[in-house]
Amino acid sequence: MSLDRAVMMFAGFMILLSLALGTWVSGWWYLFTAFVGVNLMQSSVTGFCPAAIVFRKLGIKSGPAFE
Repeated sequence: MSLDRAVMMFAGFMILLSLALGTWVSGWWYLFTAFVGVNLMQSSVTGFCPAAIVFRKLGIKSGPAFE
């Protein structure tokens, strides 16, 4: 799995998790959904993604987006 796909999978998982928590635990979890969305937008503009840094340190090889 490339770094690009790992970041997309992680972001998708976090969005689904926060939506589930917002539905069944507390509506405040929707703020986390918004945070993930804002982080996705800023990383598409700036190229800085904290999750990509962590995954790279774990040894996942870069894909075309994070070279």
